[in-house]
Amino acid sequence: MTLKEHYQKNFSLAYPVVLSQLGHIMVSVADSVMVGQLGAVPLASVSLAISVFTLFMLFGIGASYGMTPLVATADGANDKRAASGYLKNGLVVSVFIGVVLVLLCLGAVIIFPYLGQEEGVLEGAIPFFKVLALGLLPLMLFQAFRQFAEGLSMTKQAMYISVASNVLNVLLNWVLIFGHWGFEPMGMLGAAVSTLISRVIMVFAMGGFVLLYPKFVRYRAVYGQVTIAWDTIKKILKIGVPTGLQFVFEIGAFSASVIMIGWLGAIPLAAHQIAMNLSAITYMTATGIAAAASIRVGNQLGRKDYLNLRTAGVTCFVMTIVLMAVYSFTFVVGRFALPELYVDNEKVIALASGLLVVVAFYQISDGIQTVGLGVLRGLGDVKIPTIVTLIAYWGIAIPFGYVCAFVLGMKSTGVWVGLSVGLALAAVAHVMRFRKLTKRLTDQTQ
Repeated sequence: MTLKEHYQKNFSLAYPVVLSQLGHIMVSVADSVMVGQLGAVPLASVSLAISVFTLFMLFGIGASYGMTPLVATADGANDKRAASGYLKNGLVVSVFIGVVLVLLCLGAVIIFPYLGQEEGVLEGAIPFFKVLALGLLPLMLFQAFRQFAEGLSMTKQAMYISVASNVLNVLLNWVLIFGHWGFEPMGMLGAAVSTLISRVIMVFAMGGFVLLYPKFVRYRAVYGQVTIAWDTIKKILKIGVPTGLQFVFEIGAFSASVIMIGWLGAIPLAAHQIAMNLSAITYMTATGIAAAASIRVGNQLGRKDYLNLRTAGVTCFVMTIVLMAVYSFTFVVGRFALPELYVDNEKVIALASGLLVVVAFYQISDGIQTVGLGVLRGLGDVKIPTIVTLIAYWGIAIPFGYVCAFVLGMKSTGVWVGLSVGLALAAVAHVMRFRKLTKRLTDQTQ
C-alpha cells in the first residue's frame, strides 16, 4: 500500500469511530453545559459525579475493546466462524461486566462523603451518580455490538447511532432539566435521566443493525453453530481487562485531580470541570483514532503483512499529531470564549482560561500516548503498556501534581502540570514499545 492509501484507509475507519467516541463524552459535555446554567454549585456537583462515573464507564468501554482486534484479525484471516464466536462470547462478557459495574457504582456512593467536598456539592452529586450508574448495562451491550461491527471495519453505523443519541439527549435535557412540554423541572437530575434513556435506545439501535443488516448474513449463518467457550472468553478478557485498566489508570488520575482541586473550593472545581470537559473531547477523538489503528494493525497481523502493519501504525501517529496540534491552537485562542459556553461566572471563566493554556500544552503527547495504546492493542500487547500507564500517572503525574499544587503553591494549575508530565512520559514509552515490536516482526519476515 502507498502512504496515500494508508491515510485514506485510516481516515475512512477513524472518523466514524471518532464521532462515536465523542458521542460518549458529548453526553457529559451537554449535561455540564446545560446544568451550568443553574449555577456554579450544580456544575461542581456534576463535575464530581461524572469524574467518578467516568472511571467505571471507561473501564467498561476498554474491556469491550478486547473484541475489536480479535474480530479484526479473524476478518483479516477470513475466518467468519471465529468472528461470530467473538460476538456471542463478547455479549456474555459485556453483560457480566455491565452488571458488576452497576453494583460497584451503587456501592461506591459510600465514599463520596469522604472526598472532602463541600456539602452542597455532595447533595447534588450522589443522586446524579446513582442514575448514571444504571446506564452502564445498556452501554456495555451497545459496546459489544459496536466492537463486533467495527472489528469488521464497519464503523459508520455506530457513528450515526451515537450522533442521533446525543441529539436526543440534548432534547431530553431541555425537557427534563428546565421543565418543558408539561414536565416538572427536575434540575440537574434531569440530565442523568436523559442520559439513561438515550443509552437504552442506543442498545436497540445497534443490536438491531447487527442482527438485521444484510451484510452480516454470513456471520449470522454460523452464529448458532458457535458456542460460549471459556477459551474465547479468556481471549477477550486477556486484551479487554488490561485495556480497561489502562483507561482507569489514566482517567483515574484525572478523577483524582478533581478531588484535589475540590479541596480548593467550588469555584476552582467548576473551572476544572470546564477544562476537563474540553480535554475529554480531544482525548476521545484520539481514542477514536486509536481504535481505528487497532483495527488496521489487527487486520495486517491476520494477513501476516508486517511491513504494512508498521506503516499503518506510523500513519495513525502522524494523523493524531496534526489533529492534536489543531486542538492546542484552538484552546489557546479560545481560552476565554470557550469557558463562557459553560457558565456565566467571571471567577470561574478566569480560572478556566488559565487551565486551558496548560491543556493546550499537552495535547500532542496525550494523542500520541492514546494512539500508542491502540496500535499496541492491535498487536495483542497489553500487559507492558498497562504497567507503563500505571507508573506514568500514579507513580509520577499525581504525586508531582500534588507537590506543584499544594507545596509549591501553584494550586489548580499545578495539578494540571503534573498530568502533563505523566502524559509525555507515557507517550515516549508507547512509541518506543511499538517501534521495538514492529521491528522484531519485520526482521523476522526478512
